[in-house]
Amino acid sequence: MKAIRVHTFGGPEVLQLDEVPDPRPAPGQIVVRVRAAGVNPVDTYLRSGA
Repeated sequence: MKAIRVHTFGGPEVLQLDEVPDPRPAPGQIVVRVRAAGVNPVDTYLRSGA
């Protein structure tokens, strides 16, 4: 699956599109398919390293 990930602190240019393995649920767990996700101000704050 594709994932936008942050490997270092910085501006929007540090966001990377990575291919990661599909999650495998353990017994008693489920995987939820995400169709949309949001970004809020705290996400930008954490990415900047402030």
